[in-house]
Amino acid sequence: MTTIHDPEVRGFASDNYSGIHPEILAAIASANEGHQVAYGEDVYTARLQEVMAQHFGEGVEAFPVFNGTGANVTGLQSMLPRWGAVVAASSAHINVDEGGAPERVAGIKILNVPSEDGKLTPELIDREAWGWGDEHRAQPLVVSITQSTELGTLYTAEEIRAIADHIHPLGMRLHLDGSRISNAAASLDLPLRAFTRDAGVDVLSLGGTKNGAMVGEAVIVLDPDASTGLTYLRKLNMQLSSKMRFVSAQLVALFEGDLWLRNARHSNAMAQRLRAGVEAGMADGSIRGVAFTQQTQANGVFATLPPGVADRLRESFRFYDWDAAKNEVRWMCSFDTTEEDIDAFVAAIARETSAS
Repeated sequence: MTTIHDPEVRGFASDNYSGIHPEILAAIASANEGHQVAYGEDVYTARLQEVMAQHFGEGVEAFPVFNGTGANVTGLQSMLPRWGAVVAASSAHINVDEGGAPERVAGIKILNVPSEDGKLTPELIDREAWGWGDEHRAQPLVVSITQSTELGTLYTAEEIRAIADHIHPLGMRLHLDGSRISNAAASLDLPLRAFTRDAGVDVLSLGGTKNGAMVGEAVIVLDPDASTGLTYLRKLNMQLSSKMRFVSAQLVALFEGDLWLRNARHSNAMAQRLRAGVEAGMADGSIRGVAFTQQTQANGVFATLPPGVADRLRESFRFYDWDAAKNEVRWMCSFDTTEEDIDAFVAAIARETSAS
């Protein structure tokens, strides 16, 4: 088939817009020869277990799934009884961006807590962590945090440990949505285990798609006592791939060496370059009326723009409004974002804000 899209088109809407990293494409092709047993009884899925043990320690188990929503919904469902509820930040993906899948598919009640930076604290969790034994209230039994958060901010390992130490004595478990976990590790300069298993996380949704994979995430059970039934829930939730070797081969290619870290470091660096370029323009007066609304700690930049500027910029570079009422936008960088992409975008921002 001939290429029918313009490969020169670039944007800052989502790290899902990027293509597949060439090393991952090569891994898929390599896994394509011959026959392998279906539904996860293949050598690539077995190798994935070994790779995850290298990152998170012995005794963990990886369940490859198709996407992040599937990982979150299936992982959380395995942690909860039918009457259980999840405490999460109001901005969390499971609360606002999964089409009601936790509620509709898993029957999970989300107890959401407002947070200006997208992060939970023990004090914020306590706003909803109550009512155990009350048959009129969904029982808060899991806390779900996101790393990096939907607002591009990061938890330190100590902050995650503080949450785990606070909720575990209450009989609650800790889930981490790690769709951009690689970006967090790159920014924190920590191994994955340091702010997950070692910090008290019980179940992890491991992201790959936003960091160069074609399709595929995984539920990683870090504490076997925190999860049950994943073998059956994955099928029940339509997340069991018959040709699982191709999902697993991608995650092996990403995490076996340092590709996950290289990709994440690059996308983080591009976000820093974008912010620095805009800040330089604000300082010299070539960029006007722009303000940042969050720290830039991973691969996302959040800012407000003068009225009308976002729509004019989107004629050349696609990106999303985050809060249209505040003229707040989100700019995401990817593993394949180039310095030239950033510089062209900064120049466009200067041009459009000067004209507003």
